[in-house]
Amino acid sequence: MTTPSLSFRPLRVAIVGAGPAGVYAGNLLSAAVAEREGRVEIDLIESLPSPYGLIRYGVAPDHPRIKGIVTSLHEMLDAASAADPARRTIRFIGNVEVGRDIAVDELRARYDAVIFATGAIRDAALDIPGIDLPGSHGAADFVAWYDGHPDVPRTWPLEAEQLAVIGNGNVALDVARVLAKHPEDLRSTEVPDNVLAGLEASPVTDVHVFGRRGPESIKFTPIELRELGEVPDVDIVLADEDFAHLEGFVPGNNQLKVMLRTFDQWRTRGTTGASRRLHLHFFHRPVEVLGDDRVYGLRFERTAPGADGTVEGTGELRDYEVQAVYRAVGYFGSPVLDVPFDADRGVISNVEGRVVDAEGAPVAGLYATGWIKRGPVGLIGHTKSDAMETIAHLVADAERGILSAPDETRDLFELLDEREIAYTTWDGWRALDAHERTLGETHLHARERVKVVPRDEQVDISRAGSLTRS
Repeated sequence: MTTPSLSFRPLRVAIVGAGPAGVYAGNLLSAAVAEREGRVEIDLIESLPSPYGLIRYGVAPDHPRIKGIVTSLHEMLDAASAADPARRTIRFIGNVEVGRDIAVDELRARYDAVIFATGAIRDAALDIPGIDLPGSHGAADFVAWYDGHPDVPRTWPLEAEQLAVIGNGNVALDVARVLAKHPEDLRSTEVPDNVLAGLEASPVTDVHVFGRRGPESIKFTPIELRELGEVPDVDIVLADEDFAHLEGFVPGNNQLKVMLRTFDQWRTRGTTGASRRLHLHFFHRPVEVLGDDRVYGLRFERTAPGADGTVEGTGELRDYEVQAVYRAVGYFGSPVLDVPFDADRGVISNVEGRVVDAEGAPVAGLYATGWIKRGPVGLIGHTKSDAMETIAHLVADAERGILSAPDETRDLFELLDEREIAYTTWDGWRALDAHERTLGETHLHARERVKVVPRDEQVDISRAGSLTRS
């Protein structure tokens, strides 16, 4: 099992997943190989017709800073997908699912290495009684709906006046903000029209967010928290009992200091008589979702600060009347057929990005990066540094000659054409991108873009725009 020197022929690599983890991995790999005066050809394979993964389908549409991340990723791929073959390093291949449309072994036969950057898109489980009752939802599913993911239903059951969100992270805050926000305040975003129609019919008056720790242990960022307080006609409601233990408390960093100051300002301001309210509850551990044929309430155990910085139960139970529950307690990765998977952690089995088998031995030519490598923790910056570790190992393995040289005559496009897979390309994405922007410009309420939601429609627009293999 040997592979020629990096300067002898192009290193051929498939990256499965075109979200930030996959794009960063491709960009870093291109740079690392170029530094060694070598060449690399990368195919970025994505199960969706469009790129960007959770940036397009996992972040609330009212986050303006996300546009900057999309722009950055677009520029990377645009440069790497240059029309001049001599400058091209990356081909985007969308609407192709590894494990269904093509097998991992078929990729290994065509590439020196395969990097899995498939992320984590499922909701982590919350094992309490009643969690599966009608009216109980995973936050990831709701986020996919309001972001216009092509593989979720076009409608969502927004029938509750009182709703609960379980979790104290950024996703919980996104979900709570979208549920509480008046639809007219989302019109300027790229939220799909079917989502706006659903939100307009929502009778919601109160959204409750529950965390089992105290306000000093929240996982929000200051930006997320500030955005929450800027939602028009929505009051933030806090309980003084959740802050009593903080008298004399000195925050350990400026970020926490800013967030606690924000809480103090909200508590001092009180409520204004807004038509909707967003309640932030701390020291609440979920015990049971209450209901018969559907959700009608939530039961919590009141917690208290423990001696070791965690929390402990007090035995006091509290019930809240709600008609819908959203769990936002984290994401969980999904396995890829024929790739070693750690079902307990929800990640591809790996050591520092090298995929390993059941005995812990590296599987030659297989790598992982991003959330499917380390679990769903960290922000975009962590994804980039994480990819650096994986790419360093891949390049080192290539230089040591332990990768299997692929059959250079077997191109992936030929296999996809033979199977009549309706794949999309980078030029096709540019056509879809332009189409969505035109929809935004001509919309009744001028917007930057209007997302095309149905998968078939996305594919048709992309393939009609261009089938250039770049």
